[in-house]
Amino acid sequence: MPVLIAGPTASGKSALALQIAREQGGVIVNADASQVYDCWRIVTARPSVEEEAQVAHHLYGHVGWQQPYSAGHWLRDVSPFLNRPERPIIVGGTGLYFSTLTRGMANIAPIPAEIRLGGDALSLEALLSDLDPLTIDAIDVANRARVQRAWEVQTATGRSILDWQADTPPPVLALSDCFPIVFDVARDWLLARIMRRFDVMLQQGALDEVAAMLDRFDPTLPAFRAIGVPEIAAHLRGEITLDQARDRAGIATRQFAKRQRTWFRSKMQDWHHVVPDEYG
Repeated sequence: MPVLIAGPTASGKSALALQIAREQGGVIVNADASQVYDCWRIVTARPSVEEEAQVAHHLYGHVGWQQPYSAGHWLRDVSPFLNRPERPIIVGGTGLYFSTLTRGMANIAPIPAEIRLGGDALSLEALLSDLDPLTIDAIDVANRARVQRAWEVQTATGRSILDWQADTPPPVLALSDCFPIVFDVARDWLLARIMRRFDVMLQQGALDEVAAMLDRFDPTLPAFRAIGVPEIAAHLRGEITLDQARDRAGIATRQFAKRQRTWFRSKMQDWHHVVPDEYG
């Protein structure tokens, strides 16, 4: 039976996945939208080379930094692992990936490049102004990627993303056919771990990792929106100090973790809510 492990950033999901794979068998499959890109290992806290050598890891760093990659792409890539002899342990913090897997995904045609570029050029406020109230109430309006996706679908098809979702086919993996785990953690416990992890990233070479991609930095590409990357890039360009980059990355990570926790508690009520050993 597949195991699904979701949770906020820095909550210890990967460690649990590795423990299960070592003790009970299985392969680890990534469900984190930032960890799919080949240019980042340290700054996105991907499993280390040593951890990957212990058990098989899949869908980590398999996408080029300039390539578009959506939940639909991920669903296509993860589906074959559900039919293999080895049990998949699917772990990550991207709630939309888990939703497409266990709830199904609407068959929306690819968005034309010119519409996507048009969306990139608009402000968040402008994107929201074109959406209907029902769509606005249904999406995370603080998440630009989600807002822009809704705008792109509506602009390209003439139908709201909610209409498309209402026509969603059955899921690839029913929740009853897997063991779904979601980490439920306290805010203060998580914030301390977030800052410690960022400091470890700096010690491990996050500055060098971002510096190697600085000449290709493009804020419109999803790969360069990974938390920590814009902040470190700004420091490397001499715009802010390293302490300021650390503070800004910490704020961005805390905001992201808050959105994750809200999503998980709203969308994953039927999952097994667990508390990490270090907490409580």
